[in-house]
Order: sequence, then C-alpha cells, then structure tokens
Amino acid sequence: MNKELVINTTAQETRIALLEDERVAELYIERGREHSLVGNIYLGKVLRVMPGMQAAFVDIGLEKAAFLHVADLRTEMEELAKLFDEAPSANAAGEEDTASWSSIEDLLVEDQDLLVEVAKEPLGTKGARITSYITLPGRHLVFMPTVNHVGVSRRIENEQERERLRALATELRRPGGGFIVRTAAEGKGLEELAADAAYLTAIWDNIQRERKQKKSPCLLHPDLDITCRVLRDVLTEDVNRLIVDSEVEFEKISHFLHTFMPRLEIATKLYSDAEPIFDAFGIEDEITRALSRKVWLKSGGYITIEQTEALTAIDVNTGRFVGGHNLEDTIFRTNREAAREIAFQLRLRNIGGLIVIDFIDMEENAHREEIHTELEEALRNDRSKTNVLKISELGLVEMTRKRVRENLGHILCAPCRHCEGQGSVKSCPTLAYEILRELENRMRKKDGGAITVAAPPEVALFLTEREHEGIETLEQRYHRKITVTARRDDSMDNCYEICGA
Repeated sequence: MNKELVINTTAQETRIALLEDERVAELYIERGREHSLVGNIYLGKVLRVMPGMQAAFVDIGLEKAAFLHVADLRTEMEELAKLFDEAPSANAAGEEDTASWSSIEDLLVEDQDLLVEVAKEPLGTKGARITSYITLPGRHLVFMPTVNHVGVSRRIENEQERERLRALATELRRPGGGFIVRTAAEGKGLEELAADAAYLTAIWDNIQRERKQKKSPCLLHPDLDITCRVLRDVLTEDVNRLIVDSEVEFEKISHFLHTFMPRLEIATKLYSDAEPIFDAFGIEDEITRALSRKVWLKSGGYITIEQTEALTAIDVNTGRFVGGHNLEDTIFRTNREAAREIAFQLRLRNIGGLIVIDFIDMEENAHREEIHTELEEALRNDRSKTNVLKISELGLVEMTRKRVRENLGHILCAPCRHCEGQGSVKSCPTLAYEILRELENRMRKKDGGAITVAAPPEVALFLTEREHEGIETLEQRYHRKITVTARRDDSMDNCYEICGA
C-alpha cells in the first residue's frame, strides 16, 4: 500500500491528510484558535463531587468544567490491561491500594488540587473528559509516571518480540513509573528506547517543578501541535512520502524528524506549484464527499449516514446496481462493497460511539458471515479501537468505535439556521397554509388597512396562483386588501413577513 502525508498550512489553520493508495484515509484539522486539548496536562481544582454519578467536575481553566469519572481514578489499570493484553501488577497505581477505593467521595473533596490530563476533547455541550493517570507519549514509548507497570502494544503480535521489548522497557523504568511500548518500537534497540525514555522523564520532571510554582487551575504542559503529533503518532516506515506547502512548516518538520526520528528514511518535499496542494492531490473533493449524507459506491449502490447524539445509523441500498445473476448475488455484492466503504468513511469522518449498520437482508448465513468478516478486515487499519457484533437476522450490525476527538462533520459544519439542524425545511404548501392561518388569526383580532405578505418566491407564487381563492375569501370576510410579494432574499426558505396586520 502506498502511503503519503500531505500537509497544507496557512496562518489560520493546518490540515493534514493521510493518503493510502491516493485516497484520503484520515484527515486532521487544527485552527489557530482551536488547538486540540487532548494530551494537555493541567493542575485542576475540584469544583463538585457527585456521589450519585460517581464523578466530579474539575476546573482546569477552560470555559466548561471538565468531567472526571471514578473509573479514571480507580480502574485505569483495568483499561490498560484490556488495551495491551497485560495483567496489571499489584499496587499498580502507586502507594495507595486502588482495590480498596469504593467511591468517588473517598478519593476527592471539593477545592482539592488535582493533576489531570485531558483524555477526550469537549464534545458538543459536554466538557472535556479527564483522567488523573498521566501518560506522556513519545515516538516509541508512552511514559506513565504514576503507574508501576510495563505493557506492550497488542498490535505487536510476535511473542518473542513482545518479550524483548518488555525486557528493554523494564530496564529503562524508574521506581514508581512505567512504560507502554508502542507499535513503532517493533524491531528497535535499547538506544532508541532509551532516548525516548530520557526525553519523556525530563518532561515529567519539568511538570513537577511547574506544579510547585503555580496555582490551580492552570495549564502545566501542552501537548505538541497537530503537525508534530501526527508525525509522532502516524508517521511510520510504511509512509513513502511527506509533502508540505509551507517553507516554515517544512523547516519545522525537518528539525523534528532530525531530532526525534533520525533513522527514519522518508522523502520530504516542499510543494511549490501554483495549484493549491489539496486540489492537486484531489483532497478537497474527498472532503466534500465526506460531508455528504449519501455516499455512492462504484457499483451504483449507495450508503446513507445519519448522525444523532445517541448513535450513528448507516443504511445500505442497491441504488442503480442491478447485478448480473440473481437478487441474492446482487445484494451480497452490494453489501460487500458497502462494508469496505463504511469502514473507510468511519475512519475518514472520525465517527465514534455507537454505530448501527443496516445491511440489505441476506438469505444465506454464509453471506452474512462473509460480510461480517469483510467489515472487520476493512477496520484493521483503523487506529481507533472498534468492536463489531455479529449480523442479526434483520441484517443489522451493532458496533462501537472509540471516540477521542470531534468528528469531521462537527469540525467543518454547523446546523442549518433555516431547518435548525433537522436536515429539511417546510414544504411550499405547508408554509403557504401556515401563512393563511396566521393571516386569518391576525385579521380576526385586529382591524386595519391593507396587508402585505413577503414570502419566499415559490410560496408567493403558490398563494397567488393556486390559493388565490383563499386570499380573496379573507379579503371579502375582513374587508381588507392583501398583497403577496416575493422576498428578495430567496435563501430564507422558511421565513415570511406579514406587515399591516
């Protein structure tokens, strides 16, 4: 697979696209005034402890208080064990025995200072999700200064390699802390891991010094900017080329690679053509496609993606695809293509949470199993954790995808001010009859002179041509002249104005 990183930088925003076989697989966007908060470390102050929710709200200096659940205090090691297939060591969180903790009020009190890290961005009306277990990610290691544990990424499957890396990380670990060995460390030696460990422990020592000097709430350590984060987390040996259109950013990237990834051989190019870089690589068209509700498949079928607060619903349809043999074969081929496209769209749009996929009903169990396998296989390249259940008798698949940051639609779009986010506006007859009811209601309550109605052009035409008798009836009943005109601003589909009543 051919992989490329394409970076577009302006004074206002930075956009980074990961291309796989010339198609956008992942998109990262950060605007100058909207830096990502994930990975930032704060000295917070507990505002309120809520035993009923087993959670607390913590002031970390942002507009909205951050949310801290007891699980992020008490059972973090259980989550680490699930993620890295490791059993946590005894007394893993430090001096205190976490197994004895029973409730949030045993751990926190109001006005208490607490060192926390942002685990999830503020989403919608919710504040940031935070954890008291600090993790400092490097290129090859993740340093856990408060967790006495060494783990290895489950993506490293070779058992001998896992044991070798675990032994190296254990050798580098200092008392009270631990490491997680990242996938990028596979095949690396002690020198590379030691450099990472020294860099991360120096950061932690600086955080400790800052904590003693500052008062809560305050930011102690910001994570890297988006370019350096992507280089750290996404750039691997299988990325063939990196192209950037900013000379300043090119110099910064070159310095970062030389400092932290000196052995990584990758072609880095400064793009200088007149055509915008995202247009040249077809990325702008992919972004537009990723914001569409309907996504067409190459066969002629299509999928529709509907996002709500509770879940994302995805529907598969045959569309224009008629197949070549029989109905079951047509359905199977459409579902198989849709499974690959759905996995791609979830990753590109960064859709998380609960996802329900309505595949077209299949009669054969073997076809259901194959579609399920196809979906899981297509999700293998996704760095976000997913869990896919079996296809039900009705053709539904329930799955979850870990949600860490805002999805692409929330970053680039806002609810329509005309339909208020419903995705539709009132039809022409509906609005026309609403105007007629409003007219009669006003005329019944108040006498006066002539009345003027300003409505969208198609509604004005509907009233004057198809419902002119209704207008005339109101004029005769209330002895008042009614004039219907078209609004100049025809973009205000649901808006009308009645003057003189």
